[in-house]
Amino acid sequence: MAAEEIIPITEDAQPQADGKRERSTIGFTYLPLDEAVAIAKGVHAVAGSSCQIDQLAGQLKQSPASSMFKLRVSTARIFGLVTYSQNIVSLTPLGTRICDPQQEQAAKADAFLAVPLYKQIYEQFKGASLPPAGALETVMGNMGVAPKQKSNARQVFQRSATQAGFFAFGPTRLVYPPIKGGVSAPTAIEEDAGNADESTSEKHHRAKHRGGGDGGGSQDELHPFVAGLLKTLPPADSDWPMDSRRKWLQAASHIFELIYKDSESKGSLRIEVQKESAR
Repeated sequence: MAAEEIIPITEDAQPQADGKRERSTIGFTYLPLDEAVAIAKGVHAVAGSSCQIDQLAGQLKQSPASSMFKLRVSTARIFGLVTYSQNIVSLTPLGTRICDPQQEQAAKADAFLAVPLYKQIYEQFKGASLPPAGALETVMGNMGVAPKQKSNARQVFQRSATQAGFFAFGPTRLVYPPIKGGVSAPTAIEEDAGNADESTSEKHHRAKHRGGGDGGGSQDELHPFVAGLLKTLPPADSDWPMDSRRKWLQAASHIFELIYKDSESKGSLRIEVQKESAR
């Protein structure tokens, strides 16, 4: 997805022809999720849970009176990461989680869905493809985004979804990101339940070789995106149409491009279904 320039605006910045100002009737942000995360981590770096607004501005090397700094704080508030009152910025429980590296990924997903517009789009298109850019802006307008704010709202929505991990399976489908440690592997649960009396050493030996080697390939060691992809595989010996296999492999290709580096290849991977010619 090509990067597009985002021009920060406020809800009161777009006058109509009759002099009245357009106002959106649904909450959304004018800056992407990473800007909100930076505000939360700035508060955490200064004083742990709360700090004065000028202390936060100093930490981020910005003027507390600048419109961009105020917009960043407002963005963090809409994502549910901070509260702001009487010149004090405080982390919410979600903001505290997002400052913890072990909880950050899950907290980003929750922060994305804390934005009313993003939550409504996710619920409407869950399990289906997102419409093209123009149509998506129309959808946003129907949800309450003011006409002159739709383009900016759509761009920030797409960036935030990417940063929160909702586009792990491609930029046209919102999928709740697989969170490492959030769900245990079914095989491990079933095996442990059926072998409750076996010794600790036997359990260790079985876990060690579950992935086919010395601990390598176990579910816990997989990248969460790869683990989530593997969970979508149908059971062995079941019917799996060729077109569905193609889509799965395309999703795998997107994930590999996201999490692996390739410093040598200058080509691209193409996955297609080639029908056999009639004999």
